[in-house]
Amino acid sequence: MALKVVKVVVVAVINTLRKHLVKPLAKQLAKRRIKQTSHFQWGLLAVGVLGFCVPLMAAVLPEDRADILFHSYDGGGLTVNGPSLLARKQVGKSLSVWGKYYVDSLTSATIDVVSSASEYTEERIEQSVGFDFLHDKSTISLGYTNSAENDFVANTYNFGISHSMFGDLTTVSLGFTVGLDDVSSSVDPNLNESAERFKYRLNLSQVITKNMLMSATFETVTDEGFLESPYRRVRFLDPSDASGVGYQSEEYPETRTSHALAVNALYYLPYRAAVKIETRVFTDTWGINAAMYELGYTHPWRKHWIFEVKYRAYTQDQAEFYNDMFNGIDEFIYRARDKELSSLNTTSIGLGASYEFGSKSWRFIDRGSVNLMYDRYQIDYQNFRNETAVGFTPGTEPLYSQTADIVRFFVSVWY
Repeated sequence: MALKVVKVVVVAVINTLRKHLVKPLAKQLAKRRIKQTSHFQWGLLAVGVLGFCVPLMAAVLPEDRADILFHSYDGGGLTVNGPSLLARKQVGKSLSVWGKYYVDSLTSATIDVVSSASEYTEERIEQSVGFDFLHDKSTISLGYTNSAENDFVANTYNFGISHSMFGDLTTVSLGFTVGLDDVSSSVDPNLNESAERFKYRLNLSQVITKNMLMSATFETVTDEGFLESPYRRVRFLDPSDASGVGYQSEEYPETRTSHALAVNALYYLPYRAAVKIETRVFTDTWGINAAMYELGYTHPWRKHWIFEVKYRAYTQDQAEFYNDMFNGIDEFIYRARDKELSSLNTTSIGLGASYEFGSKSWRFIDRGSVNLMYDRYQIDYQNFRNETAVGFTPGTEPLYSQTADIVRFFVSVWY
């Protein structure tokens, strides 16, 4: 009898997903005329094969919890802040559902904006839903996210499966993500472009010793379509202009493929503290090569407090078609002056504190935590110049650098 009930629930879940996620996604892909054996089909095939081949044993769903977050970013003339709500609830013994609501209120007066336009404000609203389905030691995950602002709408579909084996010492995970973006412009009513993004992810986590855990993640991302900003412009030498500088819109290639490999290790110290080391390398078809290194330390204090500190360093090369100053209009077919595509170095230090609370006598809440995280970033651009600086010949201005402060305050409760 119990087996029949489980089968009925599984069939109902599959039919619901097919109706509300898979079919709408297939329709959107069809509208965009994605031909050949699509990334979507290959992704579903990979997830299906792994799910079919993996032996099934016993595991645990994520705990029921709710998070209330306030986030803030302030740096380089850009201010972003807003709230976020996340809730997760287990339904029966095999299904956990979750939902998220996230808001960004943005005010931008970055160097890209003030050099060619004026300060602007906008709001982005992100809504996500998803579920995790557990069968023995395998977990299947599916999620959907809609992110909307006045000139950009993104719909993202996430598929994943993970499996624990060898006495839960090894966990293998495979993920596939489809992103469908619609791009418009507040200054050009005729602009109506789109882009498709496909991400493939493979992760392996391994318990090395009783005190050490290591994991490796490999990701491949392919982007197709309209990939540049409809607002950003490049500058070029123009003797016919009184300022000596002319401007034209950016032009990016319509495809981009990137690969990233991340390896991290977590070592638990005898006095309950932990050290984390992570490194990540990145390369793409636009000529960008990047590397990141991070060292973190977590320390519990007394019964309820946890403190952490981390240091992070990041460096990257520029895209092949990036230039701070072009020699003339239409010098190259592809052109960019987005500072995030230039050569740059970034260092950051982060601090965090968490206070855990709870009481067995509480009726609806098992436990909770109050958390405050702060990160300070220093970003130095190696070939992007501050064109707002006065008294310099165009193309010889000082190199641009900026600092940024990121604050996250959130409360989590488990119930």
